This record gives sequence, structure tokens and C-alpha cells, in this order.
Amino acid sequence: MPRPVVQFWYEFASTYSYPAAMRIEDLAERRGVELRWRPFLLGPIFAEAGWTTSPFNLLPVKGAYMWRDLERICSASGLPFVRPDPFPQNGLKAARIATALAPDLVPLFSRAVYLAEFGEGWRIDDEKMLATLITRAGANADEILKLSAGDEAKARLRASVEEAKALGIFGAPSVTCADGELFWGNDRLEQAMDHALATHATQ
Repeated sequence: MPRPVVQFWYEFASTYSYPAAMRIEDLAERRGVELRWRPFLLGPIFAEAGWTTSPFNLLPVKGAYMWRDLERICSASGLPFVRPDPFPQNGLKAARIATALAPDLVPLFSRAVYLAEFGEGWRIDDEKMLATLITRAGANADEILKLSAGDEAKARLRASVEEAKALGIFGAPSVTCADGELFWGNDRLEQAMDHALATHATQ
């Protein structure tokens, strides 16, 4: 019997996407939900709102709270945490790579990027570091880097951004269900799974 499907929308520069990415696959498996990883970019969405940087930078008091909140979340989850510098990081290359990878390798690569960025303080626009993570994920780094710089990967990533806009996504992490219901935030993952299961059962 087919399982309900949810789409996990994440931006590599997004702070709360880090703990979400580290736990969502296990959560989906326990709940019996099929998970699809959807890397995208928030920059174009923020630009349409007139923002030139993260809202956490635009409102310093909100940013200060976010960093402390993320420290608490990571501590409670047993995740390493290093505040990345600069913030936000440029996640364009990583997003293109995730778009070019085979779907079954995307979760492993994506989690590795988050751990490098928020767990170890690496810059995620470092191509050598990204090549290492591609290899660890089980793909040929030279091949994937070439594909990620090609027109097809660029077009697919742009299409993902447009799809995210059409779905009403304004931040990351976000989860969308088959009926279009949107859930935003690391603390809404369980609610998204519950909704997907409940609506699937009535179909």
C-alpha cells in the first residue's frame, strides 16, 4: 500500500534546517511517510520581499534569540554546533550539487553539508570541501561538480525555487503535504507527518 508523501524544503544557509535535516528522515521512517528532499534557495524569495540578507541579520534581537535557541536545540539533540562565519553562508553550489545528485544520495550529502557548516564551521562555498562530501556520499566528485555547473542543474534549481514560491513557502525548513498543506519550522515536522497520515487515510 502506498505511503503518504511529504516534501522537505530546505536551504543550506538556513539555521533551523540543520536540526530538521538531521532528524526528519528517521522521523518519516518511524511514521511510515515517504520523504522527498527538496533543496532550494531562499535568496530569490527574500529579494522579492526587499530583503538583502537573512531576517535574523535585519533584526539583531531576533538573530540573538535564534543563535541561543539553536544552541539549546543542538545541545538537546546531541548535535555539534559552531556558529558559521559569515552568516548567512552562500549555499548556491551546495544546492546545485544536491539538485544534480541521484535522489538516494541527496540525504547523505545534505546532512554532511549541514554538519560541516553548523557542526564544524566550514564555508559551504568551498568547492574542495564539497567535493569531499560528494565522494563520501558515494558519487564521483568531478562528474557531479561538472553536472552541477551545467544548464540542466541550474534550470532545475530555478524551477524548484519557483515551485516553492507557488506553494507559498517563505522560509526553511518547510514541509508540504500532498494536499498542499504547508508546515514551517523544525518544530512543525511532527505535525506535518501527522497531517500527511491523517489526510492519506481518508483518500
